[in-house]
Amino acid sequence: MHTNPTMRTRKVAKRPALRADRLAIGLGKAVAVGAILVWSLFPIAFIAMSAFKPGQDIFAVPPKFVFTPTLQHYGKLWSDWGMFFDGLVNSTVITIGATILAITTSTSAGYVYSRYSSRFLNASVLFLIVVRLIPPIVVTLPLFPIINAMGLNDTHIVLIVLYATFFVSLGTVLMRTFIDQIPRELDEAAQIDGATRLVTLRRIIVPLAAPGILAVAVFVVVFAWNEFLFAFIFTATKAKTAPLVISEMIGSIDGVDWGVLFAASTIQLIPVLLFVVLMNRYLVAGLTAGATKG
Repeated sequence: MHTNPTMRTRKVAKRPALRADRLAIGLGKAVAVGAILVWSLFPIAFIAMSAFKPGQDIFAVPPKFVFTPTLQHYGKLWSDWGMFFDGLVNSTVITIGATILAITTSTSAGYVYSRYSSRFLNASVLFLIVVRLIPPIVVTLPLFPIINAMGLNDTHIVLIVLYATFFVSLGTVLMRTFIDQIPRELDEAAQIDGATRLVTLRRIIVPLAAPGILAVAVFVVVFAWNEFLFAFIFTATKAKTAPLVISEMIGSIDGVDWGVLFAASTIQLIPVLLFVVLMNRYLVAGLTAGATKG
């Protein structure tokens, strides 16, 4: 069977066009990714670099990318804003406490939603999602007189509970998705061996659902470490977090010392950035596992 010469010519002519289209698409994707990276990373890079620049070079025009690094801003931060480091300690305590509470509650609730079924439970899942969509300020103001009457204002515990509560709904839905991937036969085998529900959860479900737990932990840590509204309303001095102190630097009566502000922002950014980078592998693996049916 002979091929029509005209058709062969058309096919040969189409190949360069297809290659050109693929090249254009690949170039477009590269430009889009590059634009997103510049948009996302430039403010972080600017803040980090400015923290090491002499004061007169921070907003120099044209910008100075070659300069002699200095630690004077960090020294001034240590001497003039010692409360910032107290705020970092408070942020650490509150973030760890909120993460542990949120993980414990979300894992337990996710296990119940995964292994039991009823009209009430099915309806409450929708309620969890709706609650998560409510703006924080809506529930914050009515809570203030209640928390004040209970004597919990300006304490670590109030922020720990609020931060954990704010993410329990999302954490529960995520953990139910992860636990759904674990075969029920493992639960049944454990119960035949005499294990209680709590033992089954602790020794079988939790190890297998570890990627999901780490995924929830990342969300809670990032939120709790950077949260401002709850801390602004419910703390004053004792439990003041790092974001609050940074906001005070912006509103200082002596004017804004941008070098010190950028130094504080850099220090406040580093711990959560390192945590997200270290947990990225587990986060991606956990989200992928929870999104597929095994």
